[in-house]
Amino acid sequence: MAIEGGEIVEFPLEKGKEYSNRSESDVDAISDALASHILSPCEKPEIAILIPAYNEELTIGSVVLQARKHARTVIVVNDGSKDKTSEIARAAGAEVIEHIKNEGKAAALRTGFNELKKRDYEFIVMMDGDGQHMMGDIDIIIAPLLEQKADLVIGSRFLKKDNSIPYYRQVGQRILNRMTNVGTSEKVTDTQSGFRAFNRKALDHMDFPSQGYAVEQDMILHCSEKGLRIIEAPISVRYDVPNGHKQNSFRMGVGLLNNIVTTIGYRRPLILFGIPGVVLTIAGLIIGLLTIFEQFFIGSWMLQGLLAGFMVIVGCTLAVSALSLNSLSQLMRMNKST
Repeated sequence: MAIEGGEIVEFPLEKGKEYSNRSESDVDAISDALASHILSPCEKPEIAILIPAYNEELTIGSVVLQARKHARTVIVVNDGSKDKTSEIARAAGAEVIEHIKNEGKAAALRTGFNELKKRDYEFIVMMDGDGQHMMGDIDIIIAPLLEQKADLVIGSRFLKKDNSIPYYRQVGQRILNRMTNVGTSEKVTDTQSGFRAFNRKALDHMDFPSQGYAVEQDMILHCSEKGLRIIEAPISVRYDVPNGHKQNSFRMGVGLLNNIVTTIGYRRPLILFGIPGVVLTIAGLIIGLLTIFEQFFIGSWMLQGLLAGFMVIVGCTLAVSALSLNSLSQLMRMNKST
């Protein structure tokens, strides 16, 4: 009796033949055949799964084994791990690309993107190696690509109500979402999700500069600027995995926020600096007028006058800086296009 395609198949026994005394070698051969059948990759040569990994020896084996059920090729970029991440990933059936030293998640993904550009895959799935993502969600994020509704699909933890996301992460994520969405035409609910799928067109545009964990938000900003279609799909996530966080959440959040401000300052200086500058200038002028009015009727003006002067100076500086940066940004884009 064996399991074939989800159904139980019984093999007829020959009469008069003893089956209870099989040799140990026969048992080993049957076990190896069953294991090979269960773990053999499915026939989906058009899909490749890319996993950046750093010190993930506790989870990378199971992640690769499950990923192989959804794609023929699973590529693990070992980003300078000091444990047995590479050995376990290879034993599970993944192709492993080595970084001699730890260069960060963005560098690991860039290495994977460059390798995949040499191959003929129609769809790419990128996911983390810590076991937080559910393999069953691969079909969910691939579906919009198959239907040609999107070029980049982001798995969103916030579109599914049964995800127990820690409150502090929800607050931090909402701040990062709002800042990132300032620089895009799409409104994304989970800008830091590492579970994504994209087509060949998007893969060819994965040439943007980025560092560390900022790669997810930089990818959104870059793809939006290139006019690629971005949508989200609901996914589940686990937080009870070992070694789930490689960096302090507060430090990582501050670093991501700093990256967003820097990036938007380059891409959308009028929004980041111009609007606050105009608001401060108008507020300063209003306070200045009220100060003049108060001077004539009350006689006290020092504090209001200083405040008004400060706001006008800062506001004008921001507005002029925004115009200058916007002109510089346009010139740089024109130079890139020529």
